Amino acid sequence: VQLQASGGGLVQPGDSLRLSCAVSGFAWDYSFIGWFRQTPGKEREGLSCISIRTSMTAYVDSVKGRFTISRDDREGIVYLQMNMLKPEDTGVYYCATQTSPEGWSCGTQNQDYNYWGRGTLVTVSS
Repeated sequence: VQLQASGGGLVQPGDSLRLSCAVSGFAWDYSFIGWFRQTPGKEREGLSCISIRTSMTAYVDSVKGRFTISRDDREGIVYLQMNMLKPEDTGVYYCATQTSPEGWSCGTQNQDYNYWGRGTLVTVSS
């Protein structure tokens, strides 16, 4: 199982950025994919997730209305479109997968996922 997050960078407040998570090595159709963020001194927090089988998505309140998760089934990529970025969005962004999900809806807790990729750094600063 491999996941690779990319697309991070330095942007200004109010800008947009799209992160990509390329996945391979497991049954894509039956997985959950989640996006997480970690900032110094804080625990890694879940932001959004998608159930590949049902297309159901979930967002935490801090990103709802600003971030959008989507996927490209042919390429095996999950995206996180981030708009109206704020300085507090700064952090290392990770994608993760649950390869044997239970139920229909994905979750945004760390323990909901069994494989993690390396992160990509997003810095929002003027």
